[in-house]
This record gives sequence, structure tokens and C-alpha cells, in this order.
Amino acid sequence: MGDLAKIFKAYDVRGVVPDELDEETAEAIGAAFAEVTGAETAVVAHDMRESSVPLAEAFTRGATSRGADVINAGLGSTDLLYYASGSLGLPGVMFTASHNPARYNGMKMCRAGAVPIGGATGLVEIRDRAAAILASGTLGGEGGGSVSERDLLRGYADHLRTLVDLSGIRPLRVVVDAGNGMGGHTVPTVFEGLPVELTALYFELDGTFPNHEANPIEPDNLRDLQKAVLDVGADIGLAFDGDADRCWVVDERGESVSPSTITALVAVRELGRHPGAAIIHNLITSRGVPEIVAEHGGRPIRTRVGHSFIKAEMAETGAVFGGEHSAHYYFKDFWFADSGMLAALHVLAALGEQERPLSDILTEYTRYAASGEINSTVADQGAATERVREIFAARDGVTFDELDGLTVSGPGWWFNLRPSNTEPLLRLNAEAADEIQMAAIRDEVLAVVRS
Repeated sequence: MGDLAKIFKAYDVRGVVPDELDEETAEAIGAAFAEVTGAETAVVAHDMRESSVPLAEAFTRGATSRGADVINAGLGSTDLLYYASGSLGLPGVMFTASHNPARYNGMKMCRAGAVPIGGATGLVEIRDRAAAILASGTLGGEGGGSVSERDLLRGYADHLRTLVDLSGIRPLRVVVDAGNGMGGHTVPTVFEGLPVELTALYFELDGTFPNHEANPIEPDNLRDLQKAVLDVGADIGLAFDGDADRCWVVDERGESVSPSTITALVAVRELGRHPGAAIIHNLITSRGVPEIVAEHGGRPIRTRVGHSFIKAEMAETGAVFGGEHSAHYYFKDFWFADSGMLAALHVLAALGEQERPLSDILTEYTRYAASGEINSTVADQGAATERVREIFAARDGVTFDELDGLTVSGPGWWFNLRPSNTEPLLRLNAEAADEIQMAAIRDEVLAVVRS
């Protein structure tokens, strides 16, 4: 039995198997999920990790012991689980640890319609109820819930294809690096019938990740994709993370494309369908995103970092699209949930609708030089942040806000310093009008933080 307080995070459940998350714990969480949500039926999917099937089966035993029926969707990406929850109108659970190493696993939970379950929306109650079940020894029982199986991959692929018009695109050479994750399962079906010459990297499902981590936000994990794009003369490269809910783009030159640039591109496309709509961007996406949204008649709305904040803000404002620096992309037409695959289809459509290379198209959506996210190990995050504030407070034309961490803005530049919720880290993102100014701000802040 694991320590539930350790594995229940702000947005999901995640821990080392079996030391922190074992089958008994998963079964208790399944029972608690059924009790807290009141689910009469729930849908369950899992990724390719060796521990995913046993944990999903244990969860199912727990849920059915409380009288809930379970639809087993089998192998799937996280956005396939959101499709299942949205299209079937059922709460759901995805077994995955996303990009974490092989020894980890976890659960992402949602209510019917893919509404996320986080710390403030039921996850704490599920944790506490599971702990009570384990402590009281009330696992098991004959609740009478049934288990059925349903293959939702084709329905998922067909639904995504209704949301993006790819009917007129030119033939494209596309390299996809699935990182031995769930993109290897979903991409072939989603791309079926498209005028795409596909070069597949690491499509074999393997939860040990034998080639590289399935985490495209780390530059080292893009090397194979970048090389393959150049080797085959591809028009574009796409990299998915382990559960394939994030997608990273590489242009025809093998250059990594900022998710802020993709956010701006997809936002403009969505505004073409929904004039004047709201677009969500988190506070560390490029300042170019709200500028471009406003120029195209949209209403940019700034939020904190984190999918629960973005999804809540989208639901409240009716925003049609939202983007994060981490390559999560959220769509109103997809139950306000995130789908890296849907974002990828938008980029393929934008590229295939014209003859220009991707790098040329994307110049319209790129305005500033950005540092990317830089982590520093800091024992006292608050004290380090205060030192930075004091230095910049003495300068003219500088403003501060604390929506999420500390954001400092000056003439032609800004940076955000945010503490990690789980580690002794400070995360820095800086942006400026040009590379020289950005590097100067970045290096100055890092010198203070690390002093």
C-alpha cells in the first residue's frame, strides 16, 4: 500500500510502481472514484506501460465493487480518453505517467464531458475516501458492476478529422517521433487516407522507452526527429509525449518551433471560424500571442500555468482555444480538453493549404526572443524571489504582478519566476525584443537566483 498523500498531486495521481502505487491502492482508488463521483458507468483507458493493465484492472475491480459499470477502452492516448468521456457523457480514468520514466504510473481522472478532476474539484475527496477504504479493510465486495470492452480508436480519429478540414491539402512529407508512446498507436489511424508520406520513428509501444524519454520539451529528446526531418527532406516533424496529449513541432530546417508560435497559429485559424472569440494563453507564453490574437479580432485572456486553470477559464469565458508553453493545446470543440493530435492536424492543414515552407509561414507568428524554461535548484525559493524583486524594483519603468509567481516587465522585456509545487526549484522564463537583450535579462536573473 502506497502513501496516498505522496502520489495524489494537484491534477492527477502519479508514483513509482509498486513502492508508491500498487494494485491494492489502485483498487481502493477505483472504489473511492465510484463513490465520490456517483458514477453509474465509467470509462477506463491505459497507456503501454507494463504496469498499466494490472493497475487498470485493479481500479476496475474497485469501481465495480461499488456498483459502477466500467467500459474498458483498452490502449489509448489521454486525449482518446477525453474523447471517450466527452462523446459518451461518462466520467473516465486514464492510466499513464505521461513522460515520466518507466518505473512510474498514474491516473488522470475526469467527470462526464471530460471535465477535469483536480485538487479543488474532487481529487482530495477521492484520496481521503481511498485512504479510509484501505484503513478499514473494506476492499472487495459484490457490488454488481459489469465490465464491457469498446474500441474507440476509429471514433476518436474520425471525430478529430471533423474538426479540421484537411481535404484540400497538398502532399506532405511528415516525420513523427512517437517516443515508443501512445502516438505509435493513434497516429496511423488518424493519418489514414491523408496525402502524407509518413516516416515513423519509435512507433513500437514500449513503456521502458528504449530510445529516449517521451518528453519533447527537453531538447535532447528531439535530436532524432530533427535529424530524420533533414535526412528525408520532410516538410515537418512532430514529436508526441508518452501519453500523446502533447505535440512538439519541428520545421523543415530541423529547427524546434516554440509552442507559443503554434498557439498563435492555431488561434488565428480558430478565430477565422469564430470571429471575436476569446483565446486563452498562460502567463509564460510569448507576449506575441495576445498581440496577434488582438490583431485578428480575438480577445486574449491570460491565466496561470496549469491545465485546470486553463480549462476552468475556457469554460467560464467560452474561449474557443487555449495554449500553453508546455505544448498542451485546448479546444472548445473538444470538450475544452487538450489534444496534441488536434493541434498537429491544424498545423498540417495550415502547411498543406499553401506552397510555402513551414519556417516561412511561422515567421508571421514569431516576434520575440525567448529563453525557454530554465530550472534552478534553490533551497529558499521565497528568499531568492525577493532578492530579484528588490534589484528590479529600483529601476525605472518596471512593473510587477503575482498572478503566478513573480512576473517582472520592463521596456521591451519581461520575465517570470515561479516556484515548483513539488521540488526545490525556481523556474525562469524570459523574453525580449531580441536575443541580446533576452540573454542579458536571463543571465542577470539567474546570477541572483543562484547566488
